[in-house]
Amino acid sequence: MNPEATAEPDERGRAGLRDVLRLLRGHRRWIALAVLLTLGASALSLAQPLLVKQVIEATASGGTVGYVLALLVVLFLAQALVQGLAQFVLARTGEGIVLGIRIGLIRHVLRLPMAMYDRHRIGDLISRTSTDSTTLRLLVAEGFTDAVTGAIGLVGIVALMIWLDWLMFLVVLGMVAITTVIVASVLHGIEVASLSTQRATGAMTADLERALAAIRTVRANRAEQRESERIADGARSAYEGSVRMAKLDAVVAPAIQLAVKGSFIVVLLIGGMRVADRQGSIADLAAFLLYMIYLVEPIGMVFQSFSTMEQGMGAYRRVMEVMDLPSEQEAVTAPAADASCPADRGRGRTRAPVLEFQDVWFGYTPRRSVLRGVSFEVPEHSHVALIGNSGVGKSTVFALTERFYDPDRGRILFDGHDIRALRRADHRARVGLVEQHAPVLYGTLRENLTYAVPDAGQDEVDRVVELAHLRDVIDRLPQGLDTDAGEHGMALSGGERQRIAIARALLTRPRLLLLDEPTAHLDAVNEVALRRSIRETAQECTLLVIAHRMSTIRAADLIVVLDAGRVVAAGTHEELLACSEQYQLLTRAQEAGDVVSG
Repeated sequence: MNPEATAEPDERGRAGLRDVLRLLRGHRRWIALAVLLTLGASALSLAQPLLVKQVIEATASGGTVGYVLALLVVLFLAQALVQGLAQFVLARTGEGIVLGIRIGLIRHVLRLPMAMYDRHRIGDLISRTSTDSTTLRLLVAEGFTDAVTGAIGLVGIVALMIWLDWLMFLVVLGMVAITTVIVASVLHGIEVASLSTQRATGAMTADLERALAAIRTVRANRAEQRESERIADGARSAYEGSVRMAKLDAVVAPAIQLAVKGSFIVVLLIGGMRVADRQGSIADLAAFLLYMIYLVEPIGMVFQSFSTMEQGMGAYRRVMEVMDLPSEQEAVTAPAADASCPADRGRGRTRAPVLEFQDVWFGYTPRRSVLRGVSFEVPEHSHVALIGNSGVGKSTVFALTERFYDPDRGRILFDGHDIRALRRADHRARVGLVEQHAPVLYGTLRENLTYAVPDAGQDEVDRVVELAHLRDVIDRLPQGLDTDAGEHGMALSGGERQRIAIARALLTRPRLLLLDEPTAHLDAVNEVALRRSIRETAQECTLLVIAHRMSTIRAADLIVVLDAGRVVAAGTHEELLACSEQYQLLTRAQEAGDVVSG
């Protein structure tokens, strides 16, 4: 799926009954009620010209017309009431359908495989969830409503017109046929223009999200004008698509006028001539002309609904493109043991390690492996440091441990069990993750701390606050834990965000805690305090740390050195200094004042 693509829609994207029915699932009772109400309103409306015909005939013969006039007024008022109720039920149903689509889309977007977020722009996914689902109202709440209401009214009017004068109806049918050809010729162009507009809007939203997410970088590099132009290009593309759509849509209204007014004039001329030649009655002509007037609204609604639904089909296709993406599978599929990873490996140990990589191979693309036969163990209640130069696969190890991805070959064991034999949610409940950039969500500090455990008690919150040494931060804030953290936690320093992320992970009491350079944003005083917290945390859970600073590396019980996607050494600091050339190089770089980057 390419959001910026401008290719014409394929056959699957064409508006059709199957697409509409797919949207209407779960709402059939309300739709049936709306159809019944519309049928009732149409029946009340269709009876009115017949009463007018009766009034004219009674007046011509000297009969009484009072009760007929009273009945006409009652029918008129009743028809207005029932029609209004039918319109409300249809509109409510349409909004309910859009709500269901939005909720389903949001749930699906949040459950896509991690690789999908790597391939698609986040801003475009946001646009499909917000802008496109809003535009989808054209297809459902307006287009479908007009089509149902107009079609029901049209059928009744046509039947009575044929009953009154089939020859005159053929005249009307000819004019409507001409209009149908004109409208049909522009519908495909409207859908193409709609899809182009929605894609351009998605690209504009993605570019805006890109700039706002890095607004400090934009300002620091004086790139406001360049970003404005980039986003404006998307806005101009959306404008051009909307103008093309409006140009094509402008053909529809005059075509409807041609069908209705043109046929009205022709019927009036032919009917008047027939009445003058005594080949028809004035009462029949008056009734037929009233039906012609009544025909204006349903025929206009039907033709306009075609145009409206084609506009909504562009948004529908973009929403369905996301809904058709696979979601992260929760099914438990216990894989067979690899020939390179015998199932009896590790027998004889008194207890399995918390985490074990067994000859793991993995690549984000098929032709480039990031990890190449990685094997290491993380013993229970240990503190293991994962080190190496940039791009050697440290973050990938974390991603595989969290089951954001599954290995291409080899196995990852958690407490002796292949993690692919566990539900992702169950596995992740036992693993805590603190990312290097320590995302803090918009909301209060309390909401951030209790994000994974919303019903956590105050005692548990106080425990992790003390462990992460957040007490001084909370005490100086005006509302303590109920203080807003700001957008992306911008009201906090980098070190404070890091400690909040650590406290949030500790609140779940994980079996294994993954820390991506936890001291990266801390000053010397807070680094000492955090290292003390890490030592205390190791008594509760096992730690696997991506370490950049030598102070963090030295504190580990076991150090695993990665290079070119392979484990090249493992041991304590002293052991590696004695036997690992790669570790010696990293140590000398640190001592020279460099930080081992990750």
